[in-house]
Amino acid sequence: MTHVRNAAMVLVAVLLVVAGVWASWGSAQHVLLAKGREHGTLTVTGCTDERCSGAYAPDDAGSPRRTLTVERSVAAGPGSVIPVVVKPGTDEGVRTGWGGGLHAWLPLGGALVLAAPLVAGGLRLRRTAWSLVGAGAGLWVAAFVAL
Repeated sequence: MTHVRNAAMVLVAVLLVVAGVWASWGSAQHVLLAKGREHGTLTVTGCTDERCSGAYAPDDAGSPRRTLTVERSVAAGPGSVIPVVVKPGTDEGVRTGWGGGLHAWLPLGGALVLAAPLVAGGLRLRRTAWSLVGAGAGLWVAAFVAL
């Protein structure tokens, strides 16, 4: 019976981490695989609870200027100038650079922190659990500092 319980705990912990990677990849792929995508800067003109929008100025002079939106973060406010990469086929941008990359991986940090109690309590791997908490919290702090 112990093996079944351990297998269930491992399955749930892995499922949490995979869900964190899946949730992060939607934005992170545009930051990590930015070669060949449209780059520019976004001057934020207004923000809601979840999104900020503003005037987009592309790095390529031949591209049209337009209005883009980005996911809101603590560092975005009216007047901020943010380097972005445009998601293909949309009017949505993703922050680039270290700040954008770390911000995109925040769901993974949350998943690591959520998986830690399962690893510590269910699998009795306390050091591994502390490593998961440290990695997740480190990602949160690094994203906050980088933004």
